[in-house]
Amino acid sequence: MRALITGASSGIGLATAQKMAEAGIDLILIARREDRLQTIKKDLEKRFQVKVVISAFDIRSSAAVEQFASENETVLSEVDILLNNAGLAKGLDKMDEGKVADWDEMIDTNVKGLLYMTHAVLPHMLKNKRGHIVNLGSVAGRWVYPKGAVYCASKFAVAALTEGLRLDLNGTGLRVTNVEPGMVETEFSKVRLGNEESAKAVYRGFTPLSASDIADTILWCVQRPAHINIQELVIYPTDQASVQLVNRR
Repeated sequence: MRALITGASSGIGLATAQKMAEAGIDLILIARREDRLQTIKKDLEKRFQVKVVISAFDIRSSAAVEQFASENETVLSEVDILLNNAGLAKGLDKMDEGKVADWDEMIDTNVKGLLYMTHAVLPHMLKNKRGHIVNLGSVAGRWVYPKGAVYCASKFAVAALTEGLRLDLNGTGLRVTNVEPGMVETEFSKVRLGNEESAKAVYRGFTPLSASDIADTILWCVQRPAHINIQELVIYPTDQASVQLVNRR
């Protein structure tokens, strides 16, 4: 079995790569930071004796995705699992105060990058008559909160694309899952807010989810018997009851 993971150099992507390698699943890891990918490859191959292929490029570029797909047809033909994990939030602003560059980065990564990667891998899965596509959504793809409209819109798009893909693939035997976490302590808030101290404050006073928690969930979804498809899965930390209601001590 082989899985392709985007955004694999940190956070949920890295944690899922580790869990899958431990389960004996060969990997194709994609991220922008080649140095991290090289380190991860060496570590996983040594610890778990799995095959790890790495490729450093930006999934926001359709040309880069097309080049990767063209150069790696044989490897892609063996992909059983696609985890569209790469994603980010930039800024926490009201609509009139938001930066267009931030909007472009979120939409290009969270929506278009997911589409490009799915478009590259899906023909191989259809030819093989097997496969499981897992999209990393968010509770922000169900419930909107102040100063987060564009990020939320990008994750609402992930929910719609996941549902639409599942409908398109009905009868093919392929499975499609949307995993929608609440607050997970990763690099997410540092990227969004731009500094370490503000990011730490987001998770202060309660126990958030960890990247490993979400990786466990993803692995559970893909390990279900072939006749079971976990369509959507919302996962909050116990102290978070909604996108805005968090019990801090």
